[in-house]
Order: sequence, then C-alpha cells, then structure tokens
Amino acid sequence: MSNMSMTLRDVPNRERPRERLLHEGAHALSNQEIIAIMLRTGTKNESVLQLAQHVLCHFDGLRLLREATVEELTSIHGIGEAKAIEFCAAIELGRRIHTMQEMDRYVIRTPEDVSRFVMEEMRFLSQENFVCLYLNTKNQVLHKQTVFIGSLNASIVHPREVFKEALRRSAASLICLHNHPSGDPTPSREDIEVTHRLAQVGKLIGIELLDHVIIGDRTFVSLKEKGHLPFS
Repeated sequence: MSNMSMTLRDVPNRERPRERLLHEGAHALSNQEIIAIMLRTGTKNESVLQLAQHVLCHFDGLRLLREATVEELTSIHGIGEAKAIEFCAAIELGRRIHTMQEMDRYVIRTPEDVSRFVMEEMRFLSQENFVCLYLNTKNQVLHKQTVFIGSLNASIVHPREVFKEALRRSAASLICLHNHPSGDPTPSREDIEVTHRLAQVGKLIGIELLDHVIIGDRTFVSLKEKGHLPFS
C-alpha cells in the first residue's frame, strides 16, 4: 500500500468531505474540502485534503484559482492532466451558472446596481478588465462583454469595439466599467478621456453611455456622479 495515493477513504469518516456534504450540505464544506472532492485522490506522501490545501496556497486561495489553467494545475505535484481538465471544467460550469443567474432580467438603475452585479467577479482580478453591459429600453442587461484586458488607454479602447456589440444586440444604452487591481477606484486621466470619447460616439449613433463605473476592492466610483459624462 505504500506506493498507492491517499484517497478520501483514508480520511477518518467524521472528516470525509463527501460524507459531510451528504449529511450537512455543500454549503457546510470549506474551500479545502470542496477542492478535495474534486481532486478525489492525493499522492503517496500527501492526503487528498493536504493536496487540496496545497492547491489553495499555490493560487492564493480562491482569488487566482478561478482563472487557473490546465498548465498551471499540472505544475502541482499530484495533479495530472485529467484531473486538471476536470477541475477547469468545474470552474467554468460554476462561472456560467453564476452568470446566468446574475443576468436573468437584472435591472440596472444606479451605480450601486452595477457594483452588485460585478463586484465579486472583478475585485480580485490581477489585470484591468474593460467590460461593457448592454441594456434594453427597460435597463435590463442583455449582454456582458469583456472588451479589453490591460492598462486602460484612450487610444486602445476603440469605440468601434464597444459599439459593435451594442448594435449587434440592438441595445438601447450601455454602461462601461473596469477594475483597478490596486483596489483604489479613483479615476485616472485616461479613465476620464475614455469616458468622454465613448460618450461622444454614443451620442452620435444614438446609443447612450449611461455611466462608466470603476471597480475597486469592495468600493467603486461612478464617473457620471463625478460629473465626467458631459455629453450624455
């Protein structure tokens, strides 16, 4: 048995994540226990719960794990390609379910609505993501699209990319937003320039830019509330 990997069966019954899930529900499990269920087995020197903890440490908790790739996962001893693929598929399924629930007739009327819609998804991102929410005449979210990833620059965020999807979706209006990985949502000069440029184009083609919201860590700034949407 010394050369066999350690499985959930090797964990005392009272501590087995699968049994806890059956008797107490998935909500009662820790992140480590949920990951252990997904991994199923550990290594000959490391129990599956220890391997799960190693995964959490490697990715700084769930913060980076949600963007883990197969290559990153297989770099961890004890995780082969098959396990990594299953793991990535489970993460993507959870992301899609969350997106479906969040976008089901979600109505945006205030910057606070925007924050509630994207905060948990965006506040931990390590790079700036420029995202557009396309709305119908009732301010319901029709579609959410990441337009650009990287440092915001007025010459890089092209209005054609932003409004192409708006036209495709027959959107009545849109809201732009992006995150500041530092956690501080204070708008930069580039943020304001991008906002002015998009507002001008929106006015010309009849699709109003309602706001540009900057997401920090549990905080946000609305450029409309700050008076930076003079063309809307």
